[in-house]
Amino acid sequence: MISNELSNEFQNNGVVLLKKVIESKWINKLKKGIEYNFKNPSKYKCVYEEHNGKEIFYDDYCNWQRIKEYKNFIFNSNIADIAGSLMQSKKVNLFHEHVLIKEEGSKKRTPWHQDQGYYCVQGKDNVSIWIPLDKIDINSSMEFILGSHKWNKIFLPTKFKGYDYDHKDEEFKKIPDIENNRDKYQIISYECDVGDAIAFNYATIHAAYGNNSNNRRRAFSIRLTGDDARYIKRKGEMSPPFPNVKLNNNDVLDSETFPVLISS
Repeated sequence: MISNELSNEFQNNGVVLLKKVIESKWINKLKKGIEYNFKNPSKYKCVYEEHNGKEIFYDDYCNWQRIKEYKNFIFNSNIADIAGSLMQSKKVNLFHEHVLIKEEGSKKRTPWHQDQGYYCVQGKDNVSIWIPLDKIDINSSMEFILGSHKWNKIFLPTKFKGYDYDHKDEEFKKIPDIENNRDKYQIISYECDVGDAIAFNYATIHAAYGNNSNNRRRAFSIRLTGDDARYIKRKGEMSPPFPNVKLNNNDVLDSETFPVLISS
C-alpha cells in the first residue's frame, strides 16, 4: 500500500499526503466513535474557540481504551502497517490518539508548533497520521514546513490558546516567528478527500488554518512510534501527561499504555 517512493518522501520531507488509504468502513466507525467521545469527553477535552456560546474548536485525546471504535480501528485496520512502512520500522507502538474538531465558522488558526517537545518520546522513528473525516479544502487544512524535522532542534511547546506552558524545559528554544516570515520557509498544504491522510514526523513544524469551508472539519490523528523510540520524561510540562506511566528514561515504550501493534 505504501510505495518506496512515498516512504522516501516521508523520510526526506517529514510529511507526505497519502491518497485513499483509509477504507470507508473505518471512516464511518471513527465518526461514530467521535460522536460518542464528545458526548462523553475525558478530563483532557479542551475548548479553544467559542461563538455565541457554542464550542467551535475543541479537542480530546487518550480515549482509545474506552471507545471501542477507536480501539477497533487501531488494532484491526491497516494503520500500523502504513506507519511501519513510512517509518521503515520493524516494530510499531501506539503512542496515543487525538481528535480535533473545527466547526463551520471557526476562525482560530492552530499556531505553528512542533509535537516532539510536548511528548515523552525521543527518537526519529515516529509518525502522526492525520485522518480527516470530512473533505478538507486547502485553505482549511494543515500546513507544514518541508524538511523541518531535520533541523535537529526541539522547540518549546505552545498551547493552542496562544501562550506558553507554565513549566518549561529551558534547553528548548522558542519556535521562530514563522507566520510573519513565511517567505523564508518552504510551506506546503494539502487538499484532502475523505479516505486520504497526511502523515508527518513529530519534529515537523506545522500549523492549521481555521475552518474556511461550509462544513465541519473533523480529524482523527493517531500517533505511532518505531524502532528507535524511547521514553523520556521532559523537564517541562508534557502533553499528554500520562500520569500513570512508570517507565524510566531510555526505556522502550512497550507497555499497556503504549502497546506494540507490529513486531517482526
